Amino acid sequence: MDRNTIITVFLILPLLGYFLGAIPFGYLIGQVKGVNIREHGSGNIGSTNVGRVLGRKWGFVCFICDVAKGFVPVWWTGRYLHSVFEGASDGIIPTEAQIAWLIVAAGCILGHMFSIYLRFRGGKGVATSLGAIMGIWPYFTLTGLVVLALWVAAWGVWRYVSLASIITAVAFPVAFAVIIWRVDRPEWRFINLIPLFVFSCLMAGLVILRHRANISRLLTGTENRGGKTNDSQEKG
Repeated sequence: MDRNTIITVFLILPLLGYFLGAIPFGYLIGQVKGVNIREHGSGNIGSTNVGRVLGRKWGFVCFICDVAKGFVPVWWTGRYLHSVFEGASDGIIPTEAQIAWLIVAAGCILGHMFSIYLRFRGGKGVATSLGAIMGIWPYFTLTGLVVLALWVAAWGVWRYVSLASIITAVAFPVAFAVIIWRVDRPEWRFINLIPLFVFSCLMAGLVILRHRANISRLLTGTENRGGKTNDSQEKG
């Protein structure tokens, strides 16, 4: 890569990813409806709290927006990187391109969790993480669909949004490793995708860390079903 390309993929695109990921759609939807979402429910700006406070329709709108702000910049970055490395042998995207791609994804996720527009407060990053991993086509896309189905199943059985999110976070790197093992193609060999696997582990750990208060409530039996959280519970 030449200097301009390096600046673009390692500085400009990650910053754009962060500022897009930092857009607090949940907070903005609340403002449109005349409600400060951070002062109601769990105080979280994510779709679960928006749906609880403003209704399911607005929770769904928030979910789609949060997924999109992770998906769009990451997907576009992938297309750009593939054009830059279109001469790569065997269709294998080089390690430095993978790292650049993942930095943009991380920027989107961290932007949602620590939004500059909300004095570095934010949500737990589940929906934006889903969008970001779906944008890393094709390597994370199939894995994303698998864990999305797992999330739906876990929520359907236990009715805890937090528990479903924690389960899918743990399952994500495992599912990715299994898919790599099952796909018999040179560009899908584990040795060629180590940055992606490391990222999947780090992302899972970060999501779990953001749910530490929920884990405590699950262990003590005080977490409410349906992702509901009393105003007196810890906000995050």
